[in-house]
This record gives sequence, C-alpha cells and structure tokens, in this order.
Amino acid sequence: MNKTSLPFYAKLSMNLVTLALLATLAYLGADILMPICFAIVLAILLLPAVNWLNRRGVPSVLAMILCLLVALMIAAGVLYFLSSQVAHFMDDLPSIKQKLNQHINTVEKWISKEVNISRREQRSAVASATENIQSGGSPIGTLFMGLASTLITVILLPIYGFLILYYRKLIHKFLLDVFSDHHRTLVEEVLSESKTIVQGYMVGLLIEMAIVTGLNAAGFFIIGIQYAFFLAVLSAVLNLIPYIGMIIATVICMAVTLTTSTNLADILWVGAVLIIVQFIDNNFIMPYVVSSKVRINALVSIIGVLIGGALAGLSGMFLSIPGLAILKVIFDRVDELKPWGGLLGDDLSILKKQPKRKKAKEER
Repeated sequence: MNKTSLPFYAKLSMNLVTLALLATLAYLGADILMPICFAIVLAILLLPAVNWLNRRGVPSVLAMILCLLVALMIAAGVLYFLSSQVAHFMDDLPSIKQKLNQHINTVEKWISKEVNISRREQRSAVASATENIQSGGSPIGTLFMGLASTLITVILLPIYGFLILYYRKLIHKFLLDVFSDHHRTLVEEVLSESKTIVQGYMVGLLIEMAIVTGLNAAGFFIIGIQYAFFLAVLSAVLNLIPYIGMIIATVICMAVTLTTSTNLADILWVGAVLIIVQFIDNNFIMPYVVSSKVRINALVSIIGVLIGGALAGLSGMFLSIPGLAILKVIFDRVDELKPWGGLLGDDLSILKKQPKRKKAKEER
C-alpha cells in the first residue's frame, strides 16, 4: 500500500490546530497543570539524591521523604528570610510614605511648572486611573484568591513530588509502552536527555542565583543603601524569570531606594549596579553555568517566556525555558520535526553545512 504524503499547507494547518489546542489546554488548566509541572521538576531535581540514599541502604520511601523534607526546609528558610525582611520593611512604612510624598510633591511641582498641568488635575488623573484599575474586582477578594491558590499549590507540590518519585518506574514504563518497539531506543534517549537537561538547568540556576546575590549584595553594601541584602536576594530570585525578571527587579530596587533615601544619586547607583551585574551574568555566568545545559537561542527564549506568561503567569515564564529545551530534544530526534529543532537552537554552524544552491541560469 503506497503512502501518500500530505501537502505542506495541510501539515501546517494540522500543526497550528494542535498548537492552538495545547495552548487552550494550558490556559484553561493552568491551576491544575502548573503544580504538576513544578512537581515533575522537583522530582527530577531530587532524583539523584534519592538514588544516592538508596545505594547506601536507605529504603526507597524513606529516602524520598527525607529529600522532600530537606527541600521544604530550604524553601521555608528562604521564605522566612524574605518575609522577615518584608515585615521589617513594613515597620518603616510611615517614614517611607513621608519620603515618597516628598518625591511626589517634587514631581508634581515640576510637571505643573514645565507642562502647565495643575496639581489638582494630576491628582484627579491618578485617582481616576486607580479607580479604573480596581474596577475589575475587589482588591481584597483578588488578594484572598491569590493567597488561597498559592496555599493550595504549596500543599500539593510535595504530595505530587512524592507520588511522581514513587511511581517513576511505572510512568517510565508507560512512556515506553505507548510507543512502538521500533522507537523504544529513541524514547529512552529523549527521556534520559530531558532528565539531564532539567537537572543541569535547575542546578545551574541555583548556582547563578547564589553568585548574582553575592554580586548585588556587594554592590549595594558599597553604596550603603537600606535593605541591601534583602534587595540583593529579591533581585536574584526575580532573575530566575528569564529576561523579564531582571527588568522587574531593577524597577523594584530603584523604587525602594527612592522611598528610603533622600539622595537621588543612590537610585542611579542602584541601577548601575544591577546593570553591571546583569552584564556579567549575561556574558559570563549564564553562558557557562546555565546556557551550556540549555541550547535555546535568545529570540525563541524571549518569545517562549512571553507566551508562557500569557498562558500561566509567572509559573509559565519560569517553566518556559526547560519546556523549550525538552521540545528541542524531541524535535531533534524526529525526522519530520528536525527543522523546528534547528530553529529553536543557537548552533549557527549548521548554516555552513548546508550545500549552496546553484543559481538558476538566466534565460537567453
């Protein structure tokens, strides 16, 4: 029986419909899928420690519980530090509000003088914009729903992680059995490399976060701003969100410095420190510590981060890069999808390997 090949436009239409269905599923089911995805990443990250304990005679279930407890203790320690710093920040809120009002008055005077807009009109415009923002729903209700969703995720994450570790062999067998025996070796390679990429990426991110925290803290302490270490940790945590996170961190750090310092030069120095650290991170830390594990080009990374954020918020942004890396592993091993794998990668040497097309002869 002869195989008939579909035309290009039919294949493209099927691919677009599949992508649309997957995007719709991710958008509608983000509250369910994101904790599971984070649990898979957590399980893959803890798997070497679990195997190490198993080789030393620790029972499998006990090894999983111990690893999860250590991970939860580390996460709880980081959250406790951040929350204590936020509480200290809130204690200084009256003085911060006073300094902020001084800066606002200065800006209002400048706008009134240079743009000829009265201070009453400026405040009316700000009040109107604030009312429009809050018209979408009650801020208290939105905050409550956000806290409830976060609490549910925190509770489900270790449970999902434990179950994924416990049933990992069953899941592995299912992923092998769902494909034909002809593709068994290929599936094994995809699973093995995907696991290696996720482990390397997460460990690299933790190392990068520690280095960036140290550099930011050193710069902030030299400047002598308040909450130096807190802002250093906060900017390093936000830096985990590719490309977008450092922009958000720069805005937050400069805003906090604006409200805690009367010297405007400190604000400029904070921005300079973050820009210098970002330059070092992008050109030295990221390429050798993190990007060596994930070979995705910058254009696709930025687009993937934006799409992940649109579909699942901050969780989607964080998971977009390892998700793209796993997709590239799959694309590189499927003949029909190899062009897409090449598009996702950053290896420009493949351009030199392509034979040059002969120029068509001009018609006489």
